[in-house]
Amino acid sequence: MFRNRRSVLIAPAVCLACGLLLFVGQESSPPAAARVLEAEGQLQWYRGNLHTHSLWSDGDDYLEMIAKWYKQKDYDFLCFTDHNVLANRERWTDVLKNKGGQKAYDKLKASMPKDWVEERTVDGRLEVRLKRFDEVDKQFAEPGKFLLIQGEEVTDRFRNLPVHINMTNVTELIPPLHGDSVYEVMQNNVSRAVAQRERTKEPLLVHLNHPNFGYGVTAEDLMRVRGENFFEVYNGHPGVRNSGDAKHASTERIWDIILTRRLAELQMPMMYGLATDDGHNYHKIPSRGSEPGRGWVMVLSDELSPTALIGAMERGRFYASSGVSLSKVVSTPAGLHVDVKAAEGVTYKITFIGTRKGYDPKSKPVLDKNGKPMNATQIYSDDIGQVFKTVEGPTGAYEFSGDELYVRALVTSSKKHPNPSEVGEVERAWVQPTVGPGVPKTESE
Repeated sequence: MFRNRRSVLIAPAVCLACGLLLFVGQESSPPAAARVLEAEGQLQWYRGNLHTHSLWSDGDDYLEMIAKWYKQKDYDFLCFTDHNVLANRERWTDVLKNKGGQKAYDKLKASMPKDWVEERTVDGRLEVRLKRFDEVDKQFAEPGKFLLIQGEEVTDRFRNLPVHINMTNVTELIPPLHGDSVYEVMQNNVSRAVAQRERTKEPLLVHLNHPNFGYGVTAEDLMRVRGENFFEVYNGHPGVRNSGDAKHASTERIWDIILTRRLAELQMPMMYGLATDDGHNYHKIPSRGSEPGRGWVMVLSDELSPTALIGAMERGRFYASSGVSLSKVVSTPAGLHVDVKAAEGVTYKITFIGTRKGYDPKSKPVLDKNGKPMNATQIYSDDIGQVFKTVEGPTGAYEFSGDELYVRALVTSSKKHPNPSEVGEVERAWVQPTVGPGVPKTESE
């Protein structure tokens, strides 16, 4: 049901150089001609989740059962991202002591072929061998229909601040490399991932997970990381605080600050926003756990393969969603046009958001109750991340006035999310940003 999606804007291609993921030909003005991204010819939309946990780390189900769930729910691809481990070796689990317990074991036995489950008894305890990624891939993957991707959540920290980075299509384990600041922790791990990509010649996508988990990562930290051009604007785990609080910026506010400063001050690439599940709990859906099916990406690609999908995402050929589907997004020298694939009985609001050239760049720290600076994204002027225009309905357009640094669109539905991560959550879609005419010219231009 999700294969005929259409969406957003083409962004610049990427290459690797000097150990860092760098963008070549970063756009500094709207395109010279109209561009339309939609399913056509070889191109189609693929629905996927890039953040998933299993019994290999702190999830409560077996890899094969998670793959089966996503395949049955009409996903096209899924990336397993357990904490600091790859499912590529022999490993056994105590059936009753693991997080899934008897329930997960009974479901596994009932769902899989008779000879699939390998068991043994150790000191009177029943153990099951966890299947490796290659075994699960062989059982469930179908060329052109369902793709499994090996990944890792590199789980690190600086002091008490969590720093988690996902690696999609990783070929070798990347151990946490640590650092002397949150920024350095991120940069060290990202640089190692880029080095692996250069050495193996295999595509590898890096993205920063849930910046507001433990309020570990600020906009000021993330904006400076070279090779990190993706982050989770929406994560389905109820504990990651997408909306922030009185002292901490929301993930959308973080996004706008990063976009503004990267494009206007740091001469760095665009930051793209992802939606993911971060699934850990699979046995009672819906509930208040961290469950599958809350957020995903829709990627426009000519092939269902890691190479094609990662290449498409690096060019911005995707959108993020928690339930809203897009039918078309058009970019022209005049502006941005968004069409929603409207569902019957549902209303939509399209909000165009961005920052203009000449914005107030000053910021100030957030202070705690004792008047001391907190580890939090700083407070900026409302010039950053302005609402340029709001359109009620499934179709909306924004015309450039000539001074925009970027424009992105948020589509909000009247339909309540069927399994929300936050109270009152509605279904949404996040259109990737497009560079506006107000971005400063570089010397080469």
